[in-house]
Amino acid sequence: MEFDANRPVPGPPPGQQPVSDEAIADAVAGLDGLDRLPVADHVDRFDTVHIALTAALASIDKV
Repeated sequence: MEFDANRPVPGPPPGQQPVSDEAIADAVAGLDGLDRLPVADHVDRFDTVHIALTAALASIDKV
């Protein structure tokens, strides 16, 4: 199979901005310093990161 530069390829739906890696990186950055926190505080930190990741990833489909 030859590469055809004129053939359309999959991409984000028209009119939508893809989620930037920065949004995901910012969410995951919430785990920075986790090793210095008491284990009892990990759940709150994980919940915060989960909420941020959910928001970043949900914006892909505008859910």
